[in-house]
Amino acid sequence: MSYLLRGVAAEGGVRVVAADTTALVEDARTRHDTTPTATAALGRTLTGALLLSHVLLKNPQDRVTLRLRGDGPLGGVIADAGLDGAVRGYVSNPNATLPPRPDGKLDVGGALAGPEVRGDLQVIRAHAPYGDPYSSSVNLVSGEIAEDIAVFLAQSEQISSAVLLGVYLEASGVVRSGGVILQALPGVDEGALARLEANVRAFGQLTDAMRRSSLLELLEELCAGLDFKLLTPDALPLRFSCRCSDAKALDALAYFTPEERERMIAEDGGAEVVCHWCGEARWLGPEVIRTISRDEVRCPACGTLWYREGQAKMVREGERCACGRPVTLPA
Repeated sequence: MSYLLRGVAAEGGVRVVAADTTALVEDARTRHDTTPTATAALGRTLTGALLLSHVLLKNPQDRVTLRLRGDGPLGGVIADAGLDGAVRGYVSNPNATLPPRPDGKLDVGGALAGPEVRGDLQVIRAHAPYGDPYSSSVNLVSGEIAEDIAVFLAQSEQISSAVLLGVYLEASGVVRSGGVILQALPGVDEGALARLEANVRAFGQLTDAMRRSSLLELLEELCAGLDFKLLTPDALPLRFSCRCSDAKALDALAYFTPEERERMIAEDGGAEVVCHWCGEARWLGPEVIRTISRDEVRCPACGTLWYREGQAKMVREGERCACGRPVTLPA
């Protein structure tokens, strides 16, 4: 089972959030059929999003989206997580792969950011139920994801953080995956901070530690001499979980014109809709497809759907369509 722990150290001056995500990252690997390099990138991003949700969010209904885009063959990777322990995500190119780095490790940074390290990390906070999403971003500094998240927290949140992320794979799949965020909060003792930095430098690879110790034991090692206190005696379960549904699959088909939908029925007997977040495929037959209302308004220039009966308006009166034409909607 994947799970998350929270704690404090240095008399509340250090915030600690850690997760063992082995099971859910293996689930993601299986769903998306990712290469080892793509699996490592996706696993780090899924774990990072879960950790960030416990750093940035307050409302249990809020969500945080972590998106990284770069010039490497991976293209990009995205994860969406919340305080409920649910996370979902995908990579743009699940088949991306590069030769190992000189130290034998998977080249996640090269696969994501390319040899010139170009790209950005974006964090989007969606506040339930109707708050506008808040987005902030930084340039990638390595593409290895953990370091990029640390830079984001320092620049956007003004909080110095040590971020450890790792995914260890063998031929059978994901063997260990997890992450830790250690944050120096305002007022932390300088001596305690120096001790924490020394502990992190001496710690080594996260996945090596996870293969010899439990998550709690490695947190005690990282916070040695800092009076670590666990705040979650009952660990929070984590899972790969998507919010896709038959209704959302049907909504996706609504963007096709009625003529295109009828062509799907005539040529294929229906339509298969695949969720890019989780890879689940849904088959929609003729009787279901024909329940989509034909009372709709489309752009007369490019055919983009502007409005469909029974659904919230996709655009507002007076806005411009992607083709540049002014939007006009029925009263």
